[in-house]
Amino acid sequence: MAEAATTKASTLVGKLETDVEIKASAGKFHHMFAGRPHHVSKASPGKIKACDLHEDGEAKVAKERIEAVEPEKNLITFRVIEGDLMKEYKSFLITIQVTPKHGGPGSIVHWHLEYEKISDEVAHPETLLQFCVEVSKEIDEHLLSEE
Repeated sequence: MAEAATTKASTLVGKLETDVEIKASAGKFHHMFAGRPHHVSKASPGKIKACDLHEDGEAKVAKERIEAVEPEKNLITFRVIEGDLMKEYKSFLITIQVTPKHGGPGSIVHWHLEYEKISDEVAHPETLLQFCVEVSKEIDEHLLSEE
């Protein structure tokens, strides 16, 4: 019986990752989340309104706590602690790491979502991953417009 429970639980745990090429520097992009999180909503007003996340035209709310910041790696990890995501997931971690692009200007933003769904009926958060890609591009445009 314990084995079946272990197998079932493992199907609820998942990871999604994606890379987004941006023109801004790794340090500047990282600083938007680590040092100026209130500017994220200014950079991506169509998607993020203060702490309101807009996905598929429906307002979603996610309250996050910063779990780890590693400035030397341009890495930040958020844990979602309240909001709509917590209706479908037992746990949800979002890690953003930005690295300079080799051999040229710009950077690569690596998004890593780690989560545990409350049931098999809950979809993997592919729409959230796409949302992360769009937010990255909007923040990049915002940073470039500040230069």
